[in-house]
Parts: sequence; C-alpha cells; structure tokens
Amino acid sequence: MRVVTFGEIMLRLNPIGYKRFIQAETYEASYSGGEANVAVSLSNFGIDSLFVSKVPSHEIGQSAINSLQRYGVDPSFIKRGGERLGIYFLEKGASQRPSKVIYDRAHSSLSLVEEDEFDWEKIFEGVDWFHFTGITPALGGNLPTITLQACKKAKERGITISCDLNYRKKLWTKEEAGKVMSTLLPYVDVVIANEEDASDVFNIQASNTDITSGELNKLGYEEVAKEIIRRFGPKKVAITLRKSISASTNEWAGMMYDGKNSYFSPQYMMNIVDRVGGGDSFASGIIYALLNNYDPQNVVNFAVSASCLKHSIEGDFNQVSVDEVNVLMKGDASGRVQR
Repeated sequence: MRVVTFGEIMLRLNPIGYKRFIQAETYEASYSGGEANVAVSLSNFGIDSLFVSKVPSHEIGQSAINSLQRYGVDPSFIKRGGERLGIYFLEKGASQRPSKVIYDRAHSSLSLVEEDEFDWEKIFEGVDWFHFTGITPALGGNLPTITLQACKKAKERGITISCDLNYRKKLWTKEEAGKVMSTLLPYVDVVIANEEDASDVFNIQASNTDITSGELNKLGYEEVAKEIIRRFGPKKVAITLRKSISASTNEWAGMMYDGKNSYFSPQYMMNIVDRVGGGDSFASGIIYALLNNYDPQNVVNFAVSASCLKHSIEGDFNQVSVDEVNVLMKGDASGRVQR
C-alpha cells in the first residue's frame, strides 16, 4: 500500500517547556506540517509513504527532508528551490492559558511553486491513496490550482482521496476557504474535520454545541456529516470531538459517518504533553484503518486511540506503532509501566 501526501513542511520553533515567548532565550527546533505529520505517522504504521512538497536547496531545507527520511518517508518528489522554509513559533499552553502559534511562512518555497513543477502522472504511479489538507490551498499563489490538478489526476487513476479541512484563520478568511474548498471536495472520498471546521468553512453547524464552553452534541455532528455528504458527495466523513476542559486536560473522542450509519469512539480523558498534530494523527489513523479494511467501528476507534497517544508526545510527529495503538484501542488505558 502506498500513500501520497501533499503540503508544506515547516521548521517549528518553541520555547523549552512551557515558557512564554517573552521569557524564551532558547528555542527547540523540529519539523512539522499537516501532511508531513500524516506521512510520518503512516510510515510508522508500516505504510509506504511519499511526501510531495518544495523546500529551499540549502541546509535548512535538507534538514527538513532528513527529518522525514528518519521515519522512512520517501522524499523523491520534494522539489528544491526558492529561498526559505516556512516557520512557525509555538508557545505551549498550560492550565487555563491557551497555546499560541505565530506563523512566519510568507514567500516560502512551496507557496511560490509554479503550476508545472509537479508531475502528478509520475507521482501517482502505484499509489493507493492521496491526502491533502485545507492548509495547502490556503497558502495561496498557484496552490489552489495545483491541488485541484492533483485531485483530478488522482481521481482519473481511481486513487482514494482524503482531505482534512484544517481551517486556519491566520492563513485565509472563511469566505476564501469556503470558495476554494467547495471546488476541491467533489473529488474527495473521505472528509476529515475537527469540531469547528465545517462551520468555519461551509457554515455547516452542529446543533446545541458551544466549542468554547466545551458543550458538544454528538448527534449534531451526525447532521454535519450528512450535510457534507449531501453537498459534496464523499463516501465517509470523520470528525474529532474535543472537549477542552483546559489547555492541559481534554476529553477526546471521534465519530465517522459512512453514508448510512454513524460510529462513535470511546472517550478518553487526556493530560496533554503536546496537542499540535493531534488532528493529523487522527487522519492517519483513519487512512491506515480504511486501507486495512477495518470494520467501521474499529476505524474510528483506531484513529481516536492513535491520536490520543499523540497528545502524550513532544513535537508534531506521532511516534507510535500499530501495536501500541491496538493496546489502547482494546481498553488498556492504565499507562502502567511495560516491563
């Protein structure tokens, strides 16, 4: 099984521990990006993963590629060129203080890519699945058109396509997102979202839900999934259900609707180490379980268990194995020492 993901890999810089930006004198460096996170997670699950992007041809660009190769991700179709790698700064929240992200990704190599730089015919040879997120077209320039080209080519080849809506208000407006994503979703087989994405991008809202207060109406998200399928025609919709008690403590669950039935996972109470990349680990869990023909209930159970474990790991990459996910999925949430 071979999966292609397409997006931007960035340099992540965060103060050590839980220091605030204004306290920091030293920053930890790692690499990240929604689609890169999915590629790494799938590679850790034993899936042949290929990441498509563009990075500058200097040492920082090479370091980003090295970070992917460390986990077995194939970088063969990463283009070299441009002047800079996108950066984001992360201040990790704790207790009632939320995490904060500052982007420094304007004029990055990928955001300035030309329409003819990726040979999708060659990229998709022998591929089973194509994944992208709403972050990629949000970078602007030619990327909405290039993403559409990729979707059309993947559809021609019968490749399953998934999209995580991943709305980022610091990258584009709700109106821009709705317009562009409405042209892409008719090609998508599996739509993935969090509690707010469908509302932000398509104004599809879950009834009796207040994200800020943590009140989530599960059945309301079934209606959200049904409306996404009615409008755009995907085969499945998967949604994470996060109840934020504080920045340090969340309740975590998810659901999947397959056009006929809804499947809800068990709910986990999480003490968070690092929540960035949690949605990407859910997406990779959905992709892995569907590729391996899990029954619908176990698809969402696997994805939620995988993403629950991600919240305990520093950095964006979900560095867990299928066996570790299966232990949690089967009910062992004790966290006891394994000897």
